[in-house]
Parts: sequence; C-alpha cells; structure tokens
Amino acid sequence: MQQIRVRGARTHNLKNVSLDLPRERLIVVTGLSGSGKSSLTFDTLYAEGQRRYVESLSAYARQFLSTMDKPDVDSIEGLSPAIAIEQKASSHNPRSTVGTVTEIYDYLRLLYARAGTPRCPDHGIDLSAQTVSQMVDQLLRLPEGTAVALLAPVVSERKGEHQEVLGGLAGQGFVRVRIDGRIHEMDALPELDGRRKHTIEAVVDRTRIRADSGQRLAESLETALRLSGGLARLAFLDEPTLDELLFSSRHACPVCGYSVPPLEPKLFSFNNPSGACPACDGLGVQEFFDPERVVLHPHLSLAGGAVRGWDRRNEHYFHLIQSLSRHYGFDIETPWTELPEHVRHVLLNGSGDEAIEFSYRDAEAKSRRRHPFEGILPNLTRRYRETESQMVREELSRYLGVRPCPECQGTRLNRAARHVFVADRTLPQLTALTVGRALEFLGALDLAGWRGEVAARIVRGVIERLRFLADVGLDYLTLDRNAETLSGGESQRIRLASQVGSGLTGVMYILDEPSIGLHQRDNRRLLATLKQLRDLGNTVIVVEHDEEAIREADHVIDLGPGAGAHGGHLVAQGTPREIAASPASITGQYLAGKRRIEIPGLRTAADPARQIKILGARGNNLARISVDIPLGLFTCVTGVSGSGKSTLIVDTLFGHAAARLQGARVEAAPCDGIEGLEQIDRVIDIDQSPIGRTPRSNPATYTGLFAPLRELFAAVTESRARGYDAGRFSFNVRGGRCEACQGDGVIRVEMHFLPDVYVPCDVCRGKRYNRETLEIRYRGKNIHEVLEMTVEEAARFFQNVPAASGKLQTLADVGLSYMRLGQSATTLSGGEAQRVKLARELAKRATGRTLYILDEPTTGLHFHDVEQLLHVLMRLRDEGNTVVVIEHNLDVIKTADWVIDLGPEGGEGGGRVVATGTPEDIAAIEASWTGRYLRPLLGRQDRARSAAVTA
Repeated sequence: MQQIRVRGARTHNLKNVSLDLPRERLIVVTGLSGSGKSSLTFDTLYAEGQRRYVESLSAYARQFLSTMDKPDVDSIEGLSPAIAIEQKASSHNPRSTVGTVTEIYDYLRLLYARAGTPRCPDHGIDLSAQTVSQMVDQLLRLPEGTAVALLAPVVSERKGEHQEVLGGLAGQGFVRVRIDGRIHEMDALPELDGRRKHTIEAVVDRTRIRADSGQRLAESLETALRLSGGLARLAFLDEPTLDELLFSSRHACPVCGYSVPPLEPKLFSFNNPSGACPACDGLGVQEFFDPERVVLHPHLSLAGGAVRGWDRRNEHYFHLIQSLSRHYGFDIETPWTELPEHVRHVLLNGSGDEAIEFSYRDAEAKSRRRHPFEGILPNLTRRYRETESQMVREELSRYLGVRPCPECQGTRLNRAARHVFVADRTLPQLTALTVGRALEFLGALDLAGWRGEVAARIVRGVIERLRFLADVGLDYLTLDRNAETLSGGESQRIRLASQVGSGLTGVMYILDEPSIGLHQRDNRRLLATLKQLRDLGNTVIVVEHDEEAIREADHVIDLGPGAGAHGGHLVAQGTPREIAASPASITGQYLAGKRRIEIPGLRTAADPARQIKILGARGNNLARISVDIPLGLFTCVTGVSGSGKSTLIVDTLFGHAAARLQGARVEAAPCDGIEGLEQIDRVIDIDQSPIGRTPRSNPATYTGLFAPLRELFAAVTESRARGYDAGRFSFNVRGGRCEACQGDGVIRVEMHFLPDVYVPCDVCRGKRYNRETLEIRYRGKNIHEVLEMTVEEAARFFQNVPAASGKLQTLADVGLSYMRLGQSATTLSGGEAQRVKLARELAKRATGRTLYILDEPTTGLHFHDVEQLLHVLMRLRDEGNTVVVIEHNLDVIKTADWVIDLGPEGGEGGGRVVATGTPEDIAAIEASWTGRYLRPLLGRQDRARSAAVTA
C-alpha cells in the first residue's frame, strides 16, 4: 500500500478528519496553534502505531507496559511502525552528557582502551612494560625489614561465589588468599554472596625485605605474574594504611613505579567505580558552602546580621564572634566588606592551629577555654553532615553552591583515566571539544603501527555520528555538555541524528517542530537530514510552522481554520504550491504573500541616555564583550545557534539584574559590570520551563484565575446554605476534593524500571472533586465543567465578572484561546507554558519600568499567531517597558526596534558582537548571517509596499 489512510479521526478537537498520506514522503502538518496538528500526528497516528506494537507483544511483556487507549478514529490502514521524536528534555540524570546520549562516548572509551598510551602523572613518561628485574629492584629499595605480602589478582570486581577459582588455587598449593581486602586461610574461607562483586587475590609470598632476598622475590613475582596474567600487588602487612604497590609486566613508570591496571573501557567510564573520580563519584561537581550565600548581607556588620545565625540573636555563636574580635582586634559593628582580608578568612575558614581564648556561658557559670576556631564554613559543613533532622538539612542547603570538583577539575574521571593519551590528547580534552572541532581532530588522526589499525575502525564510527550531529546544526555543542542543559529543540535534534545513524527503513517518523532554536542558516542542513531519512525509505511527518520547511515538503496538510473548537478541520492538502493557491488556507495566504506580518512604518529610535550597558561579559564562550541595550524599545538578540545569546541575556543580564533589583539568588555569568539598572524597577525572565511538574498545576491556578472562580462558587446560595467556603472548591486541600486521588483526577502507577503511568481515578472519573462539591452549580455549571472550558468559552461565560474576564482576555491575547482552564501543566508544550507566563505578567498592573526577557517566544506558533504575539509585545513596549527577545524568526527580527547580532559562528567561533542597529542596519552587514537572510525579506516587503502604493 502506497498510502496511509486515516478515516474518521475525532481525537480531541478533530472533526471527523479523513485523509490519505503518501508513504515515503516528507509531509509537513501545519496550521494555527491548537488547530489539531498534535492530535492528528501524535495522539492518533503515533498512538495507534504504538498500541498495535504493544498488542503484538506477549501477555507477559504487556504487563510491564501501560495499556494504551485506542484513538478515537474509525480506521487507519497502511500504518508503519512509528517513532516519535518530541521536544522533551533528553535526561534529568546529572551523569548524562551529549557524548553518552549519542553513544559517541562509548566509542571513545573503546578507542582510549585499545589505542591509548598511559603516562605517569608525575613524570609525563609513557608507561612501558616492567621486567621482573625492575620490579625486584624497586622492592629492594623499600626500608630493610618491611613486612610485605605479594599478591596475584585472579578475580577483580566480579559477581559470583567463585568456588572453581578458589578450588583451583587450593589445588595449586596456595594456603592463603585475600578476599575483598582480608586475608583468609584456605581451610577457613568465608561464604561469598553470589550477588555481590568480589576481588580475590592469591597470597604468593609473605616475607620481610632484606638485601639478600632478591632471588626469592624474583621467583615469587614470576609466579604472581604468571597466575594473574601480568599483574602483581604488594601489600604492607605492618602498615595496612599505606598505598599498595601495583606491578605490571605491561605498563609502569621506570622512575616512580607508577602503574595502571590493563586499559579497559570501564576505566574511562565515570559511571563505573573503576573510572569515576573518587572525590565526586563521577559527577564532576561538588556541593560546598558558598561564602557569597553564607554572607547574605555583606553591607551589614557581624552584629547586625551579615551572616545569618551568627549575630546577636544566637547567643552561643555571637559569644564566639566576640571572643574572636578581642583576639584579632576588630569591631563587630564594622560592615563585613570593610573587615581586613585575614579576619574574613579566619571567620569563614577557621584559625587553623592557632588557639584562641573563648568564653562560654551555661546555666550555672561562665567558663574559659583555649582552642582553635572551627570557622563558619567548616561548622556548616559538619552540621550538614552530622544532623539527622530533615528541617535542619533543608535550612542549611540554602547556603550550598556547586563548583567543579577540585580533584578532577570537572572531568569526572580518576587520575589513571585522565593520563591516557591518544595523539597527545586525553579523553577529557577530547570531550571538551565542540562537535566541529572533534570532527577535525579525529579526521586528521593518524596513529602509527598496530594502534593505527585498531583505531581506524573505531574512529570511523565516531566520525559518522559526529557528522550526523553537525548535519542537524549541533556542531557547536561540546561532547561533555550536561544533557540537562540542552533545550527541547537540541534534544530532539540529537535523537534525530541518532535515528539517521540507525539506518532503519519502512518506519514512520513523527517530529515536533525540529527547527526550534535553529538559525535560518542551519535550517537547510536540518531539511537535508530529514530528506535523507525519507530517502532511506521512511515516511517523515513533521509538525512545523517554518516557511522554508513548508516550501521544501513533498506534501503539506493544513488544519484549521481556527484554534480549539474552531479548528480540527482539514482545510487544504497537497503540494506547497497547491496550499498557496488555496483561498481557504490562512497558511496558503501567507505563503502566497497575500497576508504578511508588516514592517513598522516608523521605528522608535534608541535614546543614548537611556541604556543598560553590559561590560566585559565572558560567561561560557563570550569573548569579554560589551553590549548596550536601549531602554523602552523592543530589542531582538539573534545569531546562529551556540553564538552566546542565552549566555549574554539570560545568564548575564537577567542573573545580575535579578540579584540586584529583587535580591534573587541565581548563578550569574561573570562580567565586569552592568550599568543603568537603576532605570528599571524589576526584571522578568519568561522562559519555557514548565509552569508546574504535577497534574495539579494548570493555567487557571498559575495565572491566579482559580481564586476568583472559587469565590464565585462559594457565593452561590446553595454553598452558603451548606457552609462551603472557597477552600471547598480547591483540589489541593481536604474537604471538597476526591480523596481517592487527592484531587489529582488521576492515580500514579509506579512502573519500577519504566516511567510512572497516570490512570484516571475510578471514584471521581477524573473530575477531581467529590459528589457533594459537584452538586454546587454557578449558572448551570459545576466547578469541574468550568475547568473543562476553553479560554474562549470561559471568556464568554464570565464576561460580566471583572476579576476573571481580564485574566481570560490576556490568555486569549497571547493566542491561547483554545486551551482548557484545567489542562494539566505536564501536557503543555514549552511554547504554551511560556505564553501562560506572559499572560500572567500582562494581567499585572504595569509599572512602565519593567525589563521583560523572552527566549524564543514564537516556539509552536503559526504565522498568524506570531502576528498576535507581536501585538502583545508591542503593547508592553508602548507602556514604557523594555522587551528583550532571543529569536531566530525573521518575522520577529524585522519588526524589532533594535537588533543585536552575535556570532559569527557557534561555540568557540562565536561569542562576539557582529552587528547592532535597526534591522535595516543589520541587513547591510555582509559578515552577519542574520543580515544575509533578512536582506531579501526586507527587499521583498519594500517591493510589495511600493506595488500597493502604485496600484
């Protein structure tokens, strides 16, 4: 069958949609936000594909998987196995990196284990094989009479009871064996737990080092090396705390005797005890009590509360501070910032070995004692470690910060793994490279001899995967980048690159806006990757609003005509040319140029006297740049992916402004300073993080709309007769909610090794409230039915309720008229969550001195929705506020008052200011990638405007 036939799709707001999709084609599904695109692609096509796959499994396998409801559709024929590549964050595991998620790190571990050259960390000498004579010479250099045991490792960190190994050692005449660090006689061996890992070493010899014991040591070493396959370990019997010596007939430093175990891939894994840094357990970071968080008010004195808990209100600690002031001669009323540096150091870190006389008061008498001062930071560390009170731990954790591990400098690996080289580069140095730089390094890699032959096959696999990442516009990412810090679009493109690499055919891929976060320059590479996936023999279905993606598609499906209840119809389908010719299609009208987002006739000029100046910004890849942001304007910050936009605006500007204006405790990127913040009174970052992480969170609770609605229901005559107050209509407290599901409407089922599954509550059937509460009606509707309304329906229903109508109008203004009031926050996309936050800010009383920061607000928006959003942003600007938007959408950039273009490339090639000025100024800069794509757009609109005037 050459088509996928969908008949009678009614999922969510779809209105009995029937259509035929051509197989092995690139299909773009477009339409207004809320028109039913995700309902058709993910909730119908993908859900049915997954359901059929699960039903094909055995009953035993199905018990571990959630039972999937059949989509509301009459029939789907010709369905292929489905893979959905969504915008979910790839991992919340702090151990996941770009390298591990893409499996590139597994190849690199193998490369270093098979072709790496270990070096001595202290002498930088390549480790070569030790002869038995060299080993004996090193032993004879130990102090005369040192009691030692020579061990042969036969089992290293392996699960099992190992009866055969122990029996074999007894058969060879060994009378002692060391198991997990303890020496046992062969006739008194402990029982080993087969489920735990064990290390077994045969005791080859026990002796004292003497000048004439060379022959005995040589024979014992030969036995140990033969038994273990090239390893021997020397333990010190009288001083077991001394580091044991490891001898290798393969790798050892001839100067200091430093040896490494045989190179295995697990040595380079920070998720394995063999390779992880022992100080941070392979996380690369350590929690510590941050002096900047501990000294909360540096402008105050110690007596006045510079350090919370060490002022007059805490008698014990305040007496310690008074004793210190007498000893060091400082005034406790002096502001912290004016205290001498050495005094601040002692206060924070302790007095070391210097004893100080302290006076103590108890219930009976005073006492004096001399002892060193512990220090505020060590004191907090000790209390945090020793306390058993969860409340104390939570209180102290407020002062914790995170820093790179001092032992491994954030590389996550232990000392041995950090000193193995391939072409003079260690594994941490290689993973610190961007994808583009790693491609260059590995492409030029040429190792001599057998190492070159071994490396060739491994390197080929790495280069292939790196090239796939570069093809989807991710060449600026470093391989050691934490997966938690990736945006939804970046995570999606990483999974897309993995799918291209898998080489599957006959599959139906469904993608959700893969162009998010991608500059127009990189869009073409992404489209080429999608076409490559199609050319392998797959059907690629993409939910997308990007004009270039729509024009490059083989087949376009346009849903609409409106959002929510006004959507769900098939407006048009066919080639992009046929869509552009369709008069009923809003998408087609934008493609044909009949409708467009207009360029402002007059741009508001920047006032040199009203600016925020960011000086010497140097976070991440920023090259100590200085940028001026005009106040009272709509400013767009743009540049290719990875050029430093978020670092400059979110990490630097927002971080420092929020700390100074609102006292927020956020990690800000370093810079020399920010001037002009006194001209604004608050800063708000409207990002795409979820508005809540549980099913209880929804747009009504987040925007503050739920409170007036509950008060309305509490004012109903029947409510007053029953004594119900507003709390009765909350699903967060006891009383009116369904106690079976505690007001969630769903019950969480733990799936052990699979993600948790939420199923509807059997008692309230997902309505969240008990029967008595649902009997209360306002104008014929109960509280559950009100929460099920869309914003558009609720706006009509509550049009005469000012407390509710204003908030509903702002939700409609940002293009969310189709959203249900009680829709779970966990089901909202990043773009929808961002627009809910924007609506909440719009509903507040404007001060006219607010700085709004938005990161890609056009995510998930159709041309028509972008136009609506721009009206909202311009409204904020016209009220005197400053709006700074990080954006790639050319329609947004062309309407901005001021543009800051960063680049010229991503990663190491970015971090510099390419151009600043009006969109017309940017378009005139040849070095600007944004300018190159903006130029034809501005020219096209100028011609259209001229033609309209002529007509």
